[in-house]
Amino acid sequence: MDKALIDTDILSYFLNGDKKVTAKVQEYLVHYDKILFSQITYFEILAGLEYKQASKQISKFQLFASKCSILSLTENSLIVSAKVYGELRRKGIQIGTPDLLIAGIAIDQNLILVTNNDKHYRPIERLALINWKD
Repeated sequence: MDKALIDTDILSYFLNGDKKVTAKVQEYLVHYDKILFSQITYFEILAGLEYKQASKQISKFQLFASKCSILSLTENSLIVSAKVYGELRRKGIQIGTPDLLIAGIAIDQNLILVTNNDKHYRPIERLALINWKD
């Protein structure tokens, strides 16, 4: 099993107890000691919980996140994201900034991106994808 960066949608499925995703996470943790996700995913999950004013879930998420590896944006991941943005725009393809930044981190760190939004990310040629929801 390849080292993976978990996208926001898959992390949401996991946090909500999706059986298939939970089984994949458990399988992953046999090989690796921590789940990896990005600062962008951290923000997206936390922002959604703040919107819902779900204070108990916020506390649970922050405790969960403290046991994970949260990957930061780096200068190089930003350069990768900008190059991907330029390549896609020249082809007439637009992807939201958060997803470009997540993709840049995955490419920069040589990680496979675990997402259920694989059709959205598919135009990024250098990005390795896998779907734990399918």
